[in-house]
Amino acid sequence: MGIQESVSDLTPNTGEAPWYHPTGNEMALFEQCHARGLAVMLKGPTGCGKTRFVEHMAWKLGRPLITIPCHDDLAASDLIGRFLIQHNGTVWQDGPLTRAVREGAICYLDEVVEARQDTVVVLHALTDHRRILPIDKTGETLQAAPGFQLVVSYNPGYQRMLKDLKPSTRQRFVAMDLDFPTPELEARIVQHEGGVDSATANGLVALAGRIRQLRDRGLAEVPSTRLLIAAAALVMSGIPLRDACYAAIVSPLSDESSMVGALRDLVDATFV
Repeated sequence: MGIQESVSDLTPNTGEAPWYHPTGNEMALFEQCHARGLAVMLKGPTGCGKTRFVEHMAWKLGRPLITIPCHDDLAASDLIGRFLIQHNGTVWQDGPLTRAVREGAICYLDEVVEARQDTVVVLHALTDHRRILPIDKTGETLQAAPGFQLVVSYNPGYQRMLKDLKPSTRQRFVAMDLDFPTPELEARIVQHEGGVDSATANGLVALAGRIRQLRDRGLAEVPSTRLLIAAAALVMSGIPLRDACYAAIVSPLSDESSMVGALRDLVDATFV
């Protein structure tokens, strides 16, 4: 998979701030890490707001943001760059990590454990006091520009069963644990992002609370705040509430017939 398919464009810091409601002291902690050039690891379940948090902090700090979705085929050259053949010869093209190092951007690797270990190793020299990026193919060693920060995220809940970061990698980051907000705050988020009234938002959050109790009863993933917002958006577009819940919450969580039936029963019991 090529660079353009793996990496989002450089996000400009213009317009309004990406909306984010803090759940603790995560904003102050992130600011201090950025001021001191410390790499940050965001740990938390799928859809709890990790990516939105990084987007908000990049805006707040006035730094460009480069986001890299990690996957099994992500190679070190996808991060650092490669030589390209053109009509007049070969030219070097920086990868997204190299661009971030040169420009002093925040580089965000989403779900970093999905990347191969040999790819993750290239981050090590950027996460300690050296803050350098060696480029073997060109013989260049880049010193990170002021403002550069490395941020990674992953979901320890399900990824740890299959793969995890090596201790030598984990200890290079300041770790921040994010989780789903309190029901009151989550309802405010769903209402704000989904555009529904408070009663509907509270109902969706109550449904999520019931389903999340099934985490250890055969449900691999529990409903995220993101799914609740999707259901709210469907409701605002005119889809009946139960149908919106079936499509946006139940179906994404499971294909197993008995579990789907149990989840649909919870929807019906919540919205009588």
